[in-house]
Amino acid sequence: MCKKNSNFVRNFVCMHRMVSIIIPIYNASFYLPACLLSLQSQRSPEPLEFILVDDGSTDGSLSIARSAAASDPRITVIAQPHAGQSAARNRGMEAAKGGYIAFVDADDRLEPEWTARHLSAIEGADYVQSGYKRIDSQKSKDRCAQSSKTAAFKAEIPAKRPKNRYQFTSPCMRLYRREAIEGMRFEEGMIYEDVIWSVDLWLRKLRCRLTDNTGYLYTFNPTSTTSRPHPDARRVVFQKLRERAAHASLRGRCIILYTILRLKIHFLRQ
Repeated sequence: MCKKNSNFVRNFVCMHRMVSIIIPIYNASFYLPACLLSLQSQRSPEPLEFILVDDGSTDGSLSIARSAAASDPRITVIAQPHAGQSAARNRGMEAAKGGYIAFVDADDRLEPEWTARHLSAIEGADYVQSGYKRIDSQKSKDRCAQSSKTAAFKAEIPAKRPKNRYQFTSPCMRLYRREAIEGMRFEEGMIYEDVIWSVDLWLRKLRCRLTDNTGYLYTFNPTSTTSRPHPDARRVVFQKLRERAAHASLRGRCIILYTILRLKIHFLRQ
């Protein structure tokens, strides 16, 4: 009985300290091997699990994910009919076992120290916000095409460092304490769901710590969904923000107003 209790406590502590990295996947076969290599190359002081949620891919992404899982017990693969990135992230959160949560897009990568540096910064905070390095999609494709699954991760990092940037409305580039985001879900069936997620996060009055770590390698793709104008989707996101403002405190309304202004400026620049 004592041995059973001891194992239970050990497993509980392990899961509480574990970092669950959730990767939604949709037709990302060209980038996915390099993304997975970067995750498996993480030098983390705490245990890791990688939850790959394939959202009905038709290009072989699911086979790549399952092949990686066959050789790495830290990888869990979930396959679902195509329902969108929000649904995939929600499914990943439901399956996550760790006390910390992070999101990585399937065409992006992490530098080897990303997880360790975020863990070292989260003491006394509910989540850590960091920046990223933007990589041109064609250069990223060329680099991914030249590399193999077993290549050293250093070969995946551009020789010339891209400019450091911050993106405050992305759920990526953050490490969250699980209890801080308990009950949160991504709005399904809409574009710009990242904006709504971030506003809901800010309305929780959580303790955020900024770090100068920019080890998230973000692939900018000019053909992606959010890189093109979507008038109807824009109306939806502004309507959802106004709905939240109607029930928010003065602080919350200020946050939402600021987000609306930033969003309008962003859309004008597009």
